[in-house]
Amino acid sequence: MKILYAIQGTGNGHIARARDIVPLLKGMTETDVLISGIQSEVDLGMAETHRRHGMSFIFGKGGGVDFMQTFRKCLTRKFLTEVRDFPVQQYDLVINDFEPVSAWAARLRGVPCVSLSHQYAVIHGNTPKPDKKNWMGKMILAHYAPVQKGYGFHFQSYAPNIFTPVIRSEIRNLKVRNLGHITVYLPAYDNERIVKVLSLFRNQNWEVFSKHCKEQVRYKNISIQPIENRKFMASMASSSAVLCGAGFETPAEALFLGKSLMVIPMKNQFEQQCNAAALEKMGVKTIKSLKKRYAEQLEDWILNAVPIKISYPDQTAEIINRIIREAGTLEKPEPVPVFSLL
Repeated sequence: MKILYAIQGTGNGHIARARDIVPLLKGMTETDVLISGIQSEVDLGMAETHRRHGMSFIFGKGGGVDFMQTFRKCLTRKFLTEVRDFPVQQYDLVINDFEPVSAWAARLRGVPCVSLSHQYAVIHGNTPKPDKKNWMGKMILAHYAPVQKGYGFHFQSYAPNIFTPVIRSEIRNLKVRNLGHITVYLPAYDNERIVKVLSLFRNQNWEVFSKHCKEQVRYKNISIQPIENRKFMASMASSSAVLCGAGFETPAEALFLGKSLMVIPMKNQFEQQCNAAALEKMGVKTIKSLKKRYAEQLEDWILNAVPIKISYPDQTAEIINRIIREAGTLEKPEPVPVFSLL
């Protein structure tokens, strides 16, 4: 069996998870790797077979997705051409981590395609959702990368085909200690906004990792540096707490490391709103945005928050084995001429 493992390149979590999944796949069967997207700072650690532009959600600087930049970067005709020309017919199976080029190409050519992603778990009927309905966000998650069958990752195992997070070996092998600083990763906020709020807490040291700087700078008790995988892991492992967006991998890793955690879900991002709802049910503190009006809640968290340590088991090999085994029962889908006009 020849497999394509397709990875979403927006953000760092998909590629961070792939650093453990890809070597397992390559050890079991012939595997090629596709990465599409333009918003990741984490390296896969090995050469990918295919690289495409794909469709990426562009982070803004005010706490949410920049939809104008997202629209400009999507380059719709280029994406359609990438789908049409991608050689998906070379593969017996596509394992898809929310990657749209291979998912739509597989649908076009009638190639079996299964999801292995956090996004599949987010829209599952058993997983927590925010009180406020968001039909557009749910529709995007459901149709962005269509698949034949799904497996998902979430903070808890809400269903038989939803697994707890892949905690990469780099995180599992870290020495955990508490040097008193708080590690911050809020890619949807600019540095000015972050400093404005965090500087209210003069007795707390902050280590901020930012998408919006190219070299390390310091503002009194706040250090701001570019995102670099090893430095970020070391900071998180030696922190007293982690303040981050309501993504998936970073909160999961913070929980695994036994760190006090607060999350701020991105505006207009349904997936992060769902993650925040799930984390709140687990006892994790959340605030709606990084503004001075939430300073009291931030201070209470700094002074009183109790870490929630979860011992996520290493079951990645079992999951991959199960997917490959069950792929043998999939019927080859009928091709769907979605882009026949190209």
